[in-house]
Amino acid sequence: MAGTAGPKSPRGRGAVSNPTGRFERYFYETFDDGWGTKDPSPRKIGTQVIPERTKSIIARNDSPDVPFDQSINPFEGCEHGCIYCFARPTHAYLGFSPGLDFEARIISKPEAPELLRRELARPGYRCDVLALGANTDPYQPSEKRLELTRSILKVLEEHEHPVSIVTKSNLVLRDLDILAPMAEKQLAHVLVSVTTLDRSLARSMEPRAPTPERRIQALRSLHDAGVPVGILASPMIPGLNDSELEAILEACSDAGAVYAGYILIRLPLEVKDLFVEWIETHYPTKAARVLGLIKETREGKLYDSDFSARMSGTGQYAELLGKRFAIACRRFDLNMNRLKLDTGRFRVPQRKGDQAKLF
Repeated sequence: MAGTAGPKSPRGRGAVSNPTGRFERYFYETFDDGWGTKDPSPRKIGTQVIPERTKSIIARNDSPDVPFDQSINPFEGCEHGCIYCFARPTHAYLGFSPGLDFEARIISKPEAPELLRRELARPGYRCDVLALGANTDPYQPSEKRLELTRSILKVLEEHEHPVSIVTKSNLVLRDLDILAPMAEKQLAHVLVSVTTLDRSLARSMEPRAPTPERRIQALRSLHDAGVPVGILASPMIPGLNDSELEAILEACSDAGAVYAGYILIRLPLEVKDLFVEWIETHYPTKAARVLGLIKETREGKLYDSDFSARMSGTGQYAELLGKRFAIACRRFDLNMNRLKLDTGRFRVPQRKGDQAKLF
């Protein structure tokens, strides 16, 4: 779907433009022909939530550098609008743009809780930790009204099934009544993504995500309620936010985080052009240096999909970032023990009409 490029991101959005998805037959691009006829970008774009019928809800993963085998995504697209989001290209499969459409055309899966219940009840199902938020945030703004993530958690609680949550939102605190009892049985932990402590940078880079202060407070509240918490300082962007790495880890450790991770910025497919457009628009004096440093960590390219290095990069700059992370973790007592979840408690509750098992 085509859109128009403008000089700034529309109000409350991360992407500057709405480029045509890569699977579309025609590509559209606006340009100024010298007569001042280039259409301006709309200054405000509303969010549309589109319900989708799905046949299954658990996605399987076999990537060797991803630490989980199965995940659930109750939403496709994410209203938080993080410009660097590696999930943006998936919107092209739906006929939408990975740009502004990704932030404003959200696909919801209202049947997710019931589909999950059915899949967990299948005779051949093997219990393993389910990741919530592996692709897009399960606590993005639409969740406040739709409560899909909450309904999914209720199903997991009923089955005593372990879950690992990744989010940028303090909305996760709404579900403490479910998460705290699950955590007591080693069935739940939460990883909060904190990319920067700079409110101004966060506002332009992650325009509709809660402020850094609210995320850190969410960490503290989860910890105080007995839910194990970790921090994902991701992505680290050379020359833009990587200088904050130690400060982020210290602030989150003080709030109760016991685990930490980081990922070097990934710019697959359309994300490359969207990020270049964004940084040249919002940080024109830093753009050349930031893009140059990213290339330095990606063997001269903006992105390298090699599994062995796509999360951490290569070269001296990437190695130094990794060493800084390791030193900071030791300094702030992070990653002393892994966040373990119990897969042995899983059960399929008897439902009305079910035949009782003999053994």
